[in-house]
Amino acid sequence: MIDDLSTAEPPAPLLVAEGLFSVSPGDAHLNHGSYGAVPVPVQRVQERLRAEHELDPDGFFADLPDRIAGARVRIAAELATDPARLALVANVTEAVAIALDSIPFAPGDRILVTDHGYGAVNQAVARKAAETGAELVVAEVPLDAPDEEAVREAVLAAVDGRTTVAVLDRITSLTARTVAAPKLLAELRERGVTTVVDGAHAPGMLPAPVDPNADFWFGNLHKWAFAPRATGVLAVRPEWTARVRPLALSWEHHRGFPANVEWRGTCDYTPWLAAPAGFELLRGLGWEAVAAHNAALASYGRRVLVERAGLRPLPASPEVWMRAVRLPDGRFGTETEVRALLAELWRRHGIRVAVRPGPDGGVLRVSAQLYNRAAEYERLADALVELLKE
Repeated sequence: MIDDLSTAEPPAPLLVAEGLFSVSPGDAHLNHGSYGAVPVPVQRVQERLRAEHELDPDGFFADLPDRIAGARVRIAAELATDPARLALVANVTEAVAIALDSIPFAPGDRILVTDHGYGAVNQAVARKAAETGAELVVAEVPLDAPDEEAVREAVLAAVDGRTTVAVLDRITSLTARTVAAPKLLAELRERGVTTVVDGAHAPGMLPAPVDPNADFWFGNLHKWAFAPRATGVLAVRPEWTARVRPLALSWEHHRGFPANVEWRGTCDYTPWLAAPAGFELLRGLGWEAVAAHNAALASYGRRVLVERAGLRPLPASPEVWMRAVRLPDGRFGTETEVRALLAELWRRHGIRVAVRPGPDGGVLRVSAQLYNRAAEYERLADALVELLKE
């Protein structure tokens, strides 16, 4: 659905969040959805873990698998899922590789993605299809599809009797739309389609984000759940856990999932150990208040871009803390043009946003987090008016 732009008003800043982030205050960081920003209290937790690590490296590694397991239990509770089906990973790029390596493919199978899918994920699927003789099928979801039902219909229209796997976004990175909604996943399961869900933006943003109908589900914790980078999770249905294929063999391989996925030798595991502190902070701030603030601010940001810069709004899921707009027709259709726009927004105006090229013109996405203010979106709109004239 499209928010009522005329009623989108900026929320009052949450005073409890003052000084919580260390992003540069003179710049407008409107792209939290790409890399996140780690709150200062969580940074300090990780710093203490790193100091502990350096005091006694041998001792730190000696009981590290058990400490990781303990962090996993706490994270699973925050995600309302079973820790036995959850593994910690670096990010969704790693998680999709594990999922695709764990699913058997045969020549003639059809793997479904959408044209809103994250580029690196869709590329991983395309490579797997080429390696196994499977066929990649891209469901085209109109940018202006009005609601989740229209998105669902577009996806199901691309499913047939040869579709064996569907790789779908819970919330799309490009357009901030809901695709892998519970109803769609349940229908795909009834049709015997194995589902792989990219939930990169769901942890921290959505309550109970792990859908039990997803065969493989993964998400990042360093975007909206306040965890250090790089922290992600991979959730696997019980019938698949014994078939999960880790990216590399390790000394924990004999323990099976999830330990065989989590252990990768001499790496920095402090982001994972600090991740529960991010959830604790979010809970302490009051998740409902954070969600209401961020959703309202994102909606206001889109209103400003439409009214002040004349851009076209794209439909949005009201509970999502991001919004997307279309740039002028025929503009920013290539990566080169997009990079030039992003560079100028930063160099001349100190603004960070996400822009993706499209055949009919680029799509610009703004995010909303506690450190953002209404004036930053107004600044972006005015900057775009200037740049689009050139």
